[in-house]
Formats: sequence, C-alpha cells, structure tokens
Amino acid sequence: MRQYYEYMKLLLSPRRGGLLALLLILTQIVKAQFLTDMMDTTTDVGKGLLSIYKKFDRIQISGYLQPQFQLADRKGVESFNGGNFAPQSNNRFSLRRGRLRFDYLRLNDQDQPQVHLVFQVDGTERGLFVRDFWGRFFENKWQLFSVTGGLFARPFGYEVNLGSPDRESPERGRMSQILMRTERDLGAMVSFEPRRKNHPLHYFKLDIGVFNGQGLSGPSEYDSYKDVIGRLSLKPYPITSKLSVAAGLSMLQGGLIQNTKYVYETRNTNGNKTFVVDSSADNLYDKAPRDYRGVDMQWKLKHAWGATELRGEYWWGTQTATANDTETPGLLLTSPYYIRKFNGAFFYFLQNIINKKHQLGVKYDWYDPNTEVKGKEIGEGGNNVTAANIRYDTWSFGYNYYIDEHLKLMLWYDIVNNESTSLPAYASNLSSNVLTCRLQFRF
Repeated sequence: MRQYYEYMKLLLSPRRGGLLALLLILTQIVKAQFLTDMMDTTTDVGKGLLSIYKKFDRIQISGYLQPQFQLADRKGVESFNGGNFAPQSNNRFSLRRGRLRFDYLRLNDQDQPQVHLVFQVDGTERGLFVRDFWGRFFENKWQLFSVTGGLFARPFGYEVNLGSPDRESPERGRMSQILMRTERDLGAMVSFEPRRKNHPLHYFKLDIGVFNGQGLSGPSEYDSYKDVIGRLSLKPYPITSKLSVAAGLSMLQGGLIQNTKYVYETRNTNGNKTFVVDSSADNLYDKAPRDYRGVDMQWKLKHAWGATELRGEYWWGTQTATANDTETPGLLLTSPYYIRKFNGAFFYFLQNIINKKHQLGVKYDWYDPNTEVKGKEIGEGGNNVTAANIRYDTWSFGYNYYIDEHLKLMLWYDIVNNESTSLPAYASNLSSNVLTCRLQFRF
C-alpha cells in the first residue's frame, strides 16, 4: 500500500496532472492498485491498462490566465494594447488571454524525442479560438533536423516568437501586431538545430518554412502564392560566466494575388508626395509583393540582483495592403491594392532590482507604414495618402512582480505618439495613453 500512495503522489504532481481524470475512472473499474508491478499483464484488462499507461504518460497540460484592468486617458481610444476602447468608455476589465495547452511528446527506445504534438486554445469574453495545432517529427540518426506542420508561429523575429506568458510587457509592438497578426499561420517548416551539446554548431538554429500568407486574418487560403519565411539564430552564447549574447536574421519573401488591375505606389509628382495608380491590364492576377527583413540581438548580464537585459530588433521591407489599412488582407479583395515601404523596431531595457522577483522595464517601439511620406505630406492637397500611412512611436514603462512561479503582477503605462499630419483628425498628437494592471496565473 505504501508503494500505491507514493505512486498516487507522483501521479497528482503537475507533470502528471493530465492522468488524474483517467485514474479516477480506471480505479472505479478495476478496483485495484494502478501499478505496473502489481498488474496481471497476462489478462486482457491488465494488458489494456499497461497500454494506456505507456501511451499517455507523456501528456502534459499547461496554461495561463491574464485578467486585467485598463485605464485610458480618454474615451474611445484606438489602442494596440488589448484592442480599441468602446466609444463611451475609458476603462475596462477584460480577460486578455486564457490559454489551455496540451502537449504530447513521444520518445524512442533511447529516450530521444520522436514526435511532439501541440494543441492550444484561447478562451476569453470574446470567444474561443484555436491558437496552435501542430506536430513535429524529430530526426534522430544525426540529431540535427526536425519537421513541423500545422498551425504554428511564423519563424520571423524575436518578439513574435517570445510567448505571451514569458514576455515582460503586456503586448507585442504595433508593427508585430499589424504585419504578423496573431503571429501564427498554416504551413510546414524544416529546422536545423543540433541537439548534441558537443556539436560545433550547437548554438545555431535555422528555420525555413512555407506558409499560406494571410495567417489568421482570414478563414482560409485564397490564392496560390505562398510566403517563404526563414530565421537564422544564435542561441544565448556565454561570452563570460555572467554575460551572454543572442542574435538573429529573419526574412519573409511572399506576396498575394492582385484581384484588380489598379495598383497604387507612392511617387514624387511635381514636388508633392502622392499615390499614383498603375492600371495596366497586366496587373490583374499578378503577384503583389510582401517582402520583410529583420535583425535582432539580445544581451543579458547576470548579477547579484538578478539580471540586466537589453534587446533590439529592426524590421524593414515592402507591404501590400489597402488604402486604409496596412495589414495583410485576410480575404480576396477587388478594391485597389497599395504598395508601401515600411520600417520599425522594438527595444527593451529590463532591470531586476533587489532580487529576481522585482523587475523594472522600459520599452520603445515604432512603426512607420510608409517611409516615403512623413508629417504634413500625409493628407496634403488630396493626395490620397490616408491615416494608414501615419508613423507611431510608443514608449512603455513598467514594473513586474514575480510573486511565485504561478503568479505575476504587471503594471505598465504606454505613451503613444502619432506624427502630426495634414489630415484634420490627426493635425496634432492624439492622446492615446493606456495604463494596464494585469495578473497572470500560470500552471
């Protein structure tokens, strides 16, 4: 019986939490102790129980919950910090994310990873959505390669692939949210990542994938063009016993079908910046470009208080969207497409104080959706340059209190600035600052 109680303690631990429901059912059926060394495996019941145990002992259930309160400095603020506020509201309670994730890892006879399956859903007051549903196969002869297929995060940039429960700021930058909405897409990816620690390329990882392109901004693929996305990364490399550095290079080469012959690009006409239309019949069903490039670097210095971290990331490229939006269209449109040059960046400074439980953070990000126009050139003289071309700069200041491994308190204040334009609604900076107070429960 003592062995039985020891096994129960193990089974009820977080790593075995997924078997609790199964245990309760099986103990009622067999009315016996669920121990492999106490099973009669010569019977059909015993063989069945042993098979179930071996099949499901590597299932893990995890998740997190992010209830929060937000206060904006005016009603109806348009925000990338959890979405726009209602027209008559400047404060709100919301459930930013409620994730439940199931992982299944199958090992071979040498205890090497063979197959990894993931299913994750997000449940909030806005509904229930699938966020991840993918499988990964590991090659174990050379322990170098893996293949991933399904719905998963695009391998572009650092911030996009930093999970929400681990990120120190409440949200990703404006550029991430617009160009990489929900971060995920349907596709397949091959990864090169040496798993032997003595391999000369152990600190390097290369991901190359092919994806539909529109991500979760639309219900399904609408053309034959695909995005090729790749990232070469240096994993945290110890320069000294206290200082480490990591870095990455990213690229996205893609596009979408032009379901119209009307395509607009920014031109300098008689000294004025304006969108000029190309209405050539050859444009119809041609490929409109979406080409991104990115570089990133992260430094971490360990010390008596915890750590000091500095991160920087810069993106640039060409984006095709519509007149009033720079997000990749989620549906096949017949309205004219607008091609723009863009750039943007994210910078983090993170500092532990007193100990690892307390952390101060400063974040700065910008997104310039059209680098060929600026300021008063936007909306000047009816040049068809809309508010979608306005540059935004955001400064964020925050405090994180890591109460324990399951609970975190976040207090962050975002100061959002837009450039002044010739558009009446954006003649000066709009006050769009937001205070976020969030608790994160994690298991």
